[in-house]
Amino acid sequence: IQLPSQWAMMEVPYASGQIVMTQTPESLAVSPGDRITINCKASSSLTYQGNKYLAWYQQKMGQAPKPLIYLASTRASGIPDRFSGSGSGTDFTLTISRVEAEDAGDYYCYQSTKAPHTLIQTNTQTSPCCSFQCNSCFLYLTATLEFGQHFDQSFNTRLSPLLPLLTLL
Repeated sequence: IQLPSQWAMMEVPYASGQIVMTQTPESLAVSPGDRITINCKASSSLTYQGNKYLAWYQQKMGQAPKPLIYLASTRASGIPDRFSGSGSGTDFTLTISRVEAEDAGDYYCYQSTKAPHTLIQTNTQTSPCCSFQCNSCFLYLTATLEFGQHFDQSFNTRLSPLLPLLTLL
């Protein structure tokens, strides 16, 4: 996909090294209307010359990734205000203040201060409740740590099969 022009600010040129990203919680069950947070922690600071190089993406089954948040807290065009990003340094959070069924999808935390760029994928599955233990639909989140998807200088995604290195269940 071609990202909006303002996303060009997200790449730090000529930086190299490795940043490890970790995400919590491992799993979370919520009901529609609930407030949820997804956290990303970097092994070193993602702040460079005053900018916070952390972005969030949403990807739905069979669709290209959709930008949600860039520079840690700026919503991309057309993103509802129930989505918000915060954080600095090494700790960042994506908050969905009132979860809706349409929010189901994969959520990616992406750092672009150093190559190789790393991302965290959180698989968000919407599932109807089909047991006597609950009486409504719910969202169930599981975190899968993946590396290997990078963005080139023109910010076109290079999508290739990614193998999860670690699955947190």
